[in-house]
This record gives sequence, C-alpha cells and structure tokens, in this order.
Amino acid sequence: MIRCCRAGQGRPALVGCTPPPVDAPVDREVIEFQRLHKSYAVGGRAIAALQPLDLTIEAGEVFGIIGHSGAGKSTLIRLINRLEEPSGGRLLINGEDVTALDRDGLRALRRRIGMIFQHFNLLSSRTVAANVAFPLELAGTPRAEIDARVSELLHTVGLEAHASKYPAQLSGGQKQRVGIARALATRPQILLCDEATSALDPQTTASVLALLGRINRELGLTIVLITHEMDVIRRVCDRVAVLDAGHLVETGPVTEVFLHPQHPTTRRFVNESEQVDEGALHKDFEAVAGRIVRLTFLGTDTYEPVLGRIARETGVDYNILSGRIDRIKDTPYGQLTVSLVGGDVQAAQAGFVAAGVHLEELRR
Repeated sequence: MIRCCRAGQGRPALVGCTPPPVDAPVDREVIEFQRLHKSYAVGGRAIAALQPLDLTIEAGEVFGIIGHSGAGKSTLIRLINRLEEPSGGRLLINGEDVTALDRDGLRALRRRIGMIFQHFNLLSSRTVAANVAFPLELAGTPRAEIDARVSELLHTVGLEAHASKYPAQLSGGQKQRVGIARALATRPQILLCDEATSALDPQTTASVLALLGRINRELGLTIVLITHEMDVIRRVCDRVAVLDAGHLVETGPVTEVFLHPQHPTTRRFVNESEQVDEGALHKDFEAVAGRIVRLTFLGTDTYEPVLGRIARETGVDYNILSGRIDRIKDTPYGQLTVSLVGGDVQAAQAGFVAAGVHLEELRR
C-alpha cells in the first residue's frame, strides 16, 4: 500500500509513508468491474443508470471517469464502496467479491477506502481538527493517536494554522483540503474523488489536483476521480473511462484518449477543453489550399524542430491552422493542424511518420 516518500525536496513528507522492509510484500488494490450495472425503480419500472460494464482499475494509478450530468459516473464510483447497491454483476477488489460482503465485511472494506465529496460534507459544528479526527473517533482510535494523526495530516495539506477554525471560516479550497485530510485519516488504500474540484476556481483546482497527484506518487494510493472536465483528466490521470448515458463508450491511457478520441462524446469533451469549434474550423478549411493534416508530437519530440526540417528536406510549404503545446500529466505534447502545399507532400508525410509523429489526414 505504501511507497517511500522522496526526501529533501523542500516539502513535508506525506504521513503514513514509512518504507516497508526489504522484500516485504506490498498490498495494492486492483478494482475489477464484471458486468456490473445499476437500475432504479421509478414509477414501477426500472430505469438504467449504469449499463453492464467491464472495467479494471490498476493498483497505484489515478483513474479518471468523465461524463456529462446523468451519464452514470457518480453511480459508478459509489458502487465501489457500496454507497450504492448494484443491480447485478460483480465488483472485485484484490479478487474479493465486494458485492457479497456482509455488514462486518463492508465496514472493513470502507476503512480501506477514503472518499472526497464535491461539496466537502464537513460538519459545521466541528473545528477543522475535529472534522479530520471524526473517522478515527468512529473507529475507536485512542485519543493520543488521533491527535498525532490529525497533526500530521493538517501539516500534509497545509492547514496547521487553521486547526481550530470552523468550516464557515474557510475558503472552498481550504474546505476541500480538510476533506482530503479526513479521507486519509484511516490510511486508506483507495481514494474516491466525487467531482472534488467542480466547486472550485481554476487556481484552487490546480492546487488541489497537485496535492492529489502528490498523494498518489508518495503514498502509492489508487485514486478514482470523476469529473465532467477533460482538463482535470489531462492534468492528473493516468487512464480514463468515458461514460455516455450509462454506457462505457471509450477507455484507455489519457495520452491516447485525449489526443486521438474515437467516440463523439470524447471528441466533444476534448474540443470543449481546448475551446475548439470543430464545425467552424472545418468551414475555415474550405479557404485553405493544400493537404490538411493533424500532427501529434509526444514527449521530448514536442520540442524538436521536426516541422521545419521536413519542410526543408521535401520542399513543402506549411501553414499552421491551429495548435497547442501543453502537458498530459507529466508528459509534454504538441498537436498542430497544418496545410501542406507544394514540394513532395507524400515524402513529407512519410518523414513525419518516420520521425515518430502521429499523422492524421483531415483533407487530401
């Protein structure tokens, strides 16, 4: 469950980060959905919120689930800790059938799973420290251990100076940090994030996502994060599943799904995040001469002068119609839509492919 912290980087080590003995086995949670589905009874008939799906979330990864309102993403994440009861199928965590657990088994499961909520769900009558302590009190932890753990967690999320404040005295970002500290209190192995940043401004969202990324790296937690924003997926997730009307329509590594979306719903999410009007862009293409291609650069190739070199070698002129250079989690990428005119266009396209650039023809 626990990976050793990196030391000496000018920031506090995350709590619960004692390295295991050499060669000691490390428990890591793998989540498997096997034809799992959920329906609700409405007016005497069953309404499907989540269609049968098969999905595996690997240990130690940040897995994103994205969908519009009503897509079934909240239902899916709440099935993991059985806040929602499935209508059928199986859910396995490390091979254990969660759907078959009795009350005691479910209680033990929930101690291994922390949850962060969209609207924080803090107790208004309790201080910051008391909110973080609450799950430990429910677990019957001795007071001295609670106090030490709360102190460590508030240090981790940067709220030591706010321990005696009440939720009403905090900003939205501070409230969410309290929620994160509370979710980590029992040293869970899985962390569920239910729209954890949707109530926050962009700057605060970035800081909360950075904290979640650090928690993932240094504690080795498996994080399952649901959102309706592709930019959140791009910043922090390793893999992503796209839901549409209760159906799983696309899944894969974020680099693949974000840069080469296959399903219309996924393409809409990507275009929204990049503020691209695909219809207007294609209309503009009508006034542009030449062959139009989309070039995708990944990793260090993003910063190589491949476009200029191939233009010189093949005599092709190019016109950049749109583009972006950014990062997907820690991986730099560039994506350019260009028109190629004159020279040897075929040789230019072959040169891009030989250089490891993904090329997609948009118009011949």
